[in-house]
Amino acid sequence: MILIGLGANRSGPWGSPRQTVLRALRELNTGGIRLKRASGLLVSAPFGRTDQPDFVNAVAEVETRLSPRVLLARLHAIERKAGRRRGLRWGPRTLDLDLLDYHGLIRRHGHRPRLPHPGISSRIFVLAPLAGIAPGWRHPVSRQTAATLLRRLDQAGEGRLL
Repeated sequence: MILIGLGANRSGPWGSPRQTVLRALRELNTGGIRLKRASGLLVSAPFGRTDQPDFVNAVAEVETRLSPRVLLARLHAIERKAGRRRGLRWGPRTLDLDLLDYHGLIRRHGHRPRLPHPGISSRIFVLAPLAGIAPGWRHPVSRQTAATLLRRLDQAGEGRLL
C-alpha cells in the first residue's frame, strides 16, 4: 500500500485550499501514478506553528511502479505546479504532499525519503483520514493500526480536527 498525505492552507494558482487539494488528487492519477482511493476532506488546526490559517487535509492510496525516490520527486513537482515554495518549516503552504508509506518499507536516517513518514503517529490530520480509507493498515515499525494510533492521540489530547 502506498499512502500520500495532502494538505493546504493558502490559496494559490489552483484556487482555495479545498480546490487545491481536490486538484492535487486528480494530479495523483497522472504521470505513472494511479489514484486508488482517497479520504474525504477534513479541516484541521495548524501543526507546529499555530499562527496561520487552518488546513484542509486528506489521505490518498495510490499505485505506481515509480521508486520511492522518483515518486517523491513527482510529488514535489505537483507541489510546485500548485504554487508551493519551500521556506518556513511548518508554515503556510499552497500544497503539501507527504509520502507516508510505501508498501511498508522502512528507511531511516540518511535515506530520502524516510519511510514511513516520521510524523504519522503524532498527526491526527493524517491518522483520521487514513483510518477511514485503510482500517487494516499497520504502521510498518510499531505494527499498530491507524485506529489504535488515533485513539492514543485522542486520549493524550494531541492534535485538533475542526
